Formats: sequence, C-alpha cells, structure tokens
Amino acid sequence: MPAGIVETRYGKVEGVIQKGIQIWRGIPYARPPLGPLRLRAPQSPQAWSGVRATKRFGPNSAQMDNAMSGFLGGTSTPPPSGEDCLYVNIWSPGADQQKRPVLVWIHGGAFVAGSGADPWYDGSSFARNGDVVVVTINYRLGMLGFLYLDELGGKEHEYVANCGLLDQIAALEWVRDNIENFGGDPENITLAGESAGAMSIGALLATPRARGLFQRAILESGAAHNVMSRHAATDVARSFIAHLGLAENQLADLETVSVARILEAQQLSVRNMLGGPVIDGQLLPGKPLEMIASGSASQVPLLIGTNRDEARLFSLFSGRQPKVNHTELERLFGTRGREVFASYLQARHDQSEINAWMDIVTDRTFRIPALRLAEKQLPHAPAIWVYRFDWPSPAFGGRLGACHALEIPFVWNSLDAEVAQLFIEESPAAPPIAETMHAAWIAFIRSGNPQTPQLPAWPCYQLSERPTMLFHEQNQLAPDPQGIERQHWENVL
Repeated sequence: MPAGIVETRYGKVEGVIQKGIQIWRGIPYARPPLGPLRLRAPQSPQAWSGVRATKRFGPNSAQMDNAMSGFLGGTSTPPPSGEDCLYVNIWSPGADQQKRPVLVWIHGGAFVAGSGADPWYDGSSFARNGDVVVVTINYRLGMLGFLYLDELGGKEHEYVANCGLLDQIAALEWVRDNIENFGGDPENITLAGESAGAMSIGALLATPRARGLFQRAILESGAAHNVMSRHAATDVARSFIAHLGLAENQLADLETVSVARILEAQQLSVRNMLGGPVIDGQLLPGKPLEMIASGSASQVPLLIGTNRDEARLFSLFSGRQPKVNHTELERLFGTRGREVFASYLQARHDQSEINAWMDIVTDRTFRIPALRLAEKQLPHAPAIWVYRFDWPSPAFGGRLGACHALEIPFVWNSLDAEVAQLFIEESPAAPPIAETMHAAWIAFIRSGNPQTPQLPAWPCYQLSERPTMLFHEQNQLAPDPQGIERQHWENVL
C-alpha cells in the first residue's frame, strides 16, 4: 500500500505502508558522487518534479563481497553496490508533523562494508514500539570515503579528505531540514551506530561542523580511538596509488579509474581497519578524545558500551587458530606483559589462555576506548550510561561468546532477520533480552535516560563506582566489571 506523499526540499516522495508503518527507501540526500564529484565533498541533491517513488533501497556504497563484511553489515547476501550510494531510508508511525524523537543510524562494517538497508536495521519495531522516526543512511566507504591526499598532491588536486564523514554530516543536515514532514522532531535527534558507525560518532563528537546536528548519541562497540594521523593516512594513500599503477603526479586520473580497480587496490592497501577518519586538521582538527576532553561535545548525553567477547568474531572468521601474541603484550605493557596476561587468565573460570588473550584484544580494541570516551565526556555531560552485552551465542559450538555485533538484533528487536538467526539459533532466551534492550534504547532515544521498569536501577556512570548494566538472561547492574583488568590499561592506549 502506498504511503502518503511527503514534500522534501528537493521534491515530493512516496513510499509504502507495511503493517501500519510508513516507509520511504532510497531518498537521495546528496548528488551521486560520480566522475568530477568523486573524492569531493557531497553536493546537495538536484531537485525533481512530480512525485519520486521511494519504495526500494538505493545501492550500497561500493564494497567487496565477503563473508566477514556480510556479517558486519548484517546480511549474507548484500544488495548491489556502487558509487551512487548517498541515500537515506525512513520508518515513521506517520507523516503527520507530530515531532517525534528521531533515531539516525550509522551502520558498521570496518569502514569498508555495510549498508543502511541491511535487514537487521529494519526500523519498524522502533517506530511501532517507541513512536520513533528512524533514519538509516549510506555513506562512502574505503578509499572512496577516506582517502587522504593532501601530503601527496598538495591542495591543488581539489580532492577532500573524510568524504565519508562529510556524507554523514550531509545526511544529518538533510534530516534536520526535512524530517519534520515525516513526523520527526529536528531538534530531538539521537545519533547511533555500531562498530565503524560508533567510531564515526566518536569522530563527529569532535567535529565542529557536526555540532548541534544531534542532541544525544549511542555508541555500540566503537569509540574515539579509531582515527588515522596524517602520516599514517599518507602511507595508506601511497600504497593505494601504487597498487592502482599510478604515480603521485597522476592524481587527476583517480576520477576515471573503475570502481572495480579501486576496490582491488583498496583491499591490498587497507589493513587492520586503516582507512577510516583522518585527523586532517580541517574537518577533524585534532585527536577526537582530546577534543572531547576539552568540551567539543558538551551537553551531549551518551549511551555507550561493548560486548563481553568482541574479539572472538574476528578470530572465528580469520580461519586461523588464534595464538597468544606475546610481542603485542610486550608492546602494550612492556615488562608487565606476563603479569597482565596472568591476571587476565586468573580472571577466567575456564582458564583458557586463548580466551584470556581474546579478552585482552577485546579490551584493547573496544572496551577500554569506550570507557576512555565516557571518562572524557563526564565533566561536560554527566548523563552517561555504560552497558555490557553478555549473552553468549550458541552458534559454532559456543565459540563466539557475546561477540562483536551480536547485540544489534537485540537492540533493533530484529531477531528474525536471516543473519541474526544464524547466530541466535532461535534460542528461547533471546526474545526477552531483545525486548528489554529494545525498550532501554527507546527510553534513551525519547528521554536521554535508558532506565525502564524491566531493568534494575541504572544510575549514570561515575568514576567512584563505575556502574555498568550487564545485559543477559538476568540483567544486573555491576560496579566496575572487570575492574582489575581495566586498571592494567592505565597510561596505556
């Protein structure tokens, strides 16, 4: 059934109604970044006449197709991808100008994969259960989104850094200017994301141009550490240009290189999540954590957390038997490396050295950065809530634990999505946890406080007790969980 026709600043759109929720898919928020617009800041979309049908998702951002990116993005069969990808999708209880709270979601995928169209980001449940307007977005990924060339070609090449972040800002500006006609409140926006989506938010909290475009933020398994220095980004750019077979004085040819060649060269150049936001001194003036500490995101409440066993997902998908990396232990902790590892091992009931190492990797990559962000924001916005997702997946013989991205279908109440079922296996314990987490996220989106009647008392985060909500079959509030392990990271990272 067609949804009502809605007027945007660029033309009228018509979506569909499914089970009482109005849905618009594939609304352009910027011009397709093709040809001369490749590696440039997003431009406002061209206006259209008549009514534009917005009943199908637009293409995903250009990306490789592989099993890991499929899971990080939420589907084992990703839709077609390409450069013409700058679209938003909207779920609303009604285009009636009721000024409902708005959730804007930035998808994860290691800055090289994912889509706002993935099935477990279906906003119907938030719209139905929370009277919330939901917006998911696509943004440029990989080298098309985060290539940094200033140190190679100078300013004369006219390419810009951080196109992916600029896309996210452009999408937020579009929401600000248009969402009221879809039933949302442009002054009550919660920006949320997972993994690279949350890491993007960590950067946006420090970006002056994003100031005021959202009023609160939810960061799942991502914080403010995952940014590149100009030096590191230049090294990646040199490798990328070389793999394309170009010289550094041939940057103009980047406009005409095929997307297939770009993705091939990108895969050879980008390692260990390098390829995300760059501290370019312009859009992102400095290290996000330092800028947040100085008040760049003052008065922005946060709901932030991680999963208990984040790293196990990457270990499973690597196809290699995990091993304790003693070199990395020494790099992180110096002469304390053995002592720290012994402490992690002692904290585990299973006394598994591999799982203890996975705990260290989880802390290094996700948990400690999340806690650091909460700590830096506390003086400027004391309304901060911290959680940990603890429910272990039964899949793969239990090897995943509460792995990276597993919380997504619980938060979205989308347990029936295909990829979610692969990891949840119709466990009877899952639906009640999803109901509880979904309600807590709705509460935060609506009021800035995730407290609900289903949960134990959940106070704001503070440094004396470090209260953390643990989501499991029996939810509980824990003071400073894994506190001994946390203390090992003081003056580290």
